[in-house]
Amino acid sequence: MQTRSRMAAWRRLLLLAVACLVTGDRAMSAPPAPASSPGAGPARQKAADTARRELLAKYAQTGSGASREGSSDEAARIDQGVAQVLRLWRDTDGTPEEMAEFLRSEFLPRGETLDATFDRFQMAFERIGGYLTSMERDLRRQVDLDIGPILSLDQRLAAYSPRAHVQDDLFDNKIAFVALLNFPLTTLADRMSQGPTWTRRQWSEARLVQGFSARVPAQVSQRISKAFADADAYISTYNIHMHNLIGPNGTRPFPEGLRLITHWGLRDELKAHYADRGPEGLVKQRMIQQVMDRIVRQEIPSAAIDSPTLVWDPAASASETLREADERYRHWLEIFRAEREADPFYPDNPTFVDRRFNIDREIPEAQVRQLLEAVLESPLGAQVGQIISRRLGRPLEPFDIWYAGFKPRGKHTEEELDALTRARYPTPAAYAADIPRLLKDLGFSADQASFLSAHIEVDPSRGAGHAMGASRRDDKAHLRTRVGPGGMDYKGYNIAVHEMGHNVEQVFSVTGIDHTLLQGVPNNAFTEALAFVFQSRDLELLGLGGPDPEAESLKALEEFWATREIAGVALVDMQAWRWLYGHPDATPAEFRRAVVGIAKEIWNRHYAPLFHVNDVTLLAVYSHMIDNGMYTPDYPLGHLIAFQIEEHFGRSKPIGPEFERICKLGSVTPDAWMRQGVGSPLSAEPLLRAAGRAVGAIK
Repeated sequence: MQTRSRMAAWRRLLLLAVACLVTGDRAMSAPPAPASSPGAGPARQKAADTARRELLAKYAQTGSGASREGSSDEAARIDQGVAQVLRLWRDTDGTPEEMAEFLRSEFLPRGETLDATFDRFQMAFERIGGYLTSMERDLRRQVDLDIGPILSLDQRLAAYSPRAHVQDDLFDNKIAFVALLNFPLTTLADRMSQGPTWTRRQWSEARLVQGFSARVPAQVSQRISKAFADADAYISTYNIHMHNLIGPNGTRPFPEGLRLITHWGLRDELKAHYADRGPEGLVKQRMIQQVMDRIVRQEIPSAAIDSPTLVWDPAASASETLREADERYRHWLEIFRAEREADPFYPDNPTFVDRRFNIDREIPEAQVRQLLEAVLESPLGAQVGQIISRRLGRPLEPFDIWYAGFKPRGKHTEEELDALTRARYPTPAAYAADIPRLLKDLGFSADQASFLSAHIEVDPSRGAGHAMGASRRDDKAHLRTRVGPGGMDYKGYNIAVHEMGHNVEQVFSVTGIDHTLLQGVPNNAFTEALAFVFQSRDLELLGLGGPDPEAESLKALEEFWATREIAGVALVDMQAWRWLYGHPDATPAEFRRAVVGIAKEIWNRHYAPLFHVNDVTLLAVYSHMIDNGMYTPDYPLGHLIAFQIEEHFGRSKPIGPEFERICKLGSVTPDAWMRQGVGSPLSAEPLLRAAGRAVGAIK
């Protein structure tokens, strides 16, 4: 996981924007300006109309031929620019006369001055966003890093968002209005339909003022920031001491000292036991499933959370007085309520769900749902499930949604892998020192590896691990990884390789980009996809073998099964948010019951036919649901994108040069990125075709 997800709400406040300014002789079409602005008031509307007529007379006089075309283009720019300023101008911004004077004095016709203004915006936004990112990283340092106790002040510093007032400031000093007057906004539909023909300069202009399409008060932004920070702190310390789990006969299957964070650590521990050669692994997997179910239902003893002393049996639910008091769902609700305060300020995207899909992802919700259901409803699910059952020598159990036996690491025990990674990486510094070698083994040139490693800093993570990218070219990306006293275990190594993929993308798409207004990738799903490319090669980087034809078939099955698992999680997340908007006054207990019901419903529809077990809650265990605000759909999208990228690379080719090229495409729309990057639109079909071939090969 990368930290951009945590900052999605912040990023919306200063999002690189959507303008349609043209270069050369090609113009982007602009939607017609409204005749009046709702709520503008007659005096303000009259002042705007007067200024508009004066600007038209000065810059859009009718001519003939090319001059007529240019005049028409300037008239369209004036109409839309005036309408955009009028829509967002408030009484506190100035009188109607002051607004009219602003319009007359700040409108810029096409030419050198407009080009220079664009360049200034590009420079200024990189510096503003870049220093805010590094400031936020510094303020969160004690909470995010395993460098000592967390003070009460540290929690407050982590919850503070220095960017909360930036949008207000940019409107107050009229910088936002300069952008709105001179660079027309577009819709997602415009960008999807017209974007394929745009130049890099046009794409940069199309990212200039998108964050100014709404005015969210600073106090609302601050509440959103605090809600996310509080939820993140809750999840970051939600550890289970596994040695304290007892079975029906009083035995303790797990070794002393094993402390796992939910849900990542629990899931990865479960996956590791597919390599066990005796019945003990199955006992542990079933017990982990019980723990997960207790967490989702909030039937876990509150004293068991991060407690090294309480011994408990996960097969038995805690009493009402001893169980955790719906804290999981209280934090989720607090994020919903904070985001709901922002809803009135986004008339075009009036719910957090709308903003997640239309602004953050730029993929319509209906298209995402269609992609997820294409995977879940494929008959390949039953066929792959049968293969897994045969390989396990038993009927499928619910936790087999995380089956790891298709991966080469299924041939190695967790203990073997832990011993290897702990010896190689006793400290975060040891991993940092090995990054140049890792990158060269992945196919990056010596120069690329040197450049990248110089721009990546490795830190000891308090949580499971994450990547925090830079937002200015003279800053570094940060890789946060969890390293225990005995060194980095395999779980930590696997996460570190994934986060390193994020960091490499971040360095190329921020430091190496041609236009800073295009820094980044289209959305979180893309950075997850690029990180998966690294993560899928983790064992090769340990010297445990490379791909072969059978391994390629197994890889396709593993990708399909993993995508199928997380697609259900994403549907639960999406449906839970829709439920919240239908029940805005719900209590944590009511929301808990709703999420449990939704998880069962999705399970019964898409998983019970394969597993022959109903009413399972595992799809709701993901911690991202609590502290990342509907992030989980990015994972199945990331798997689909990663598969198309892998198919484009080809497993036999070094990935370095091509990885750099596609990262430098920047934050165009997902559809444009896919077409330019791999030559085809986002689709589930390549994965389904490959999985179908693999089923035939394995049979």
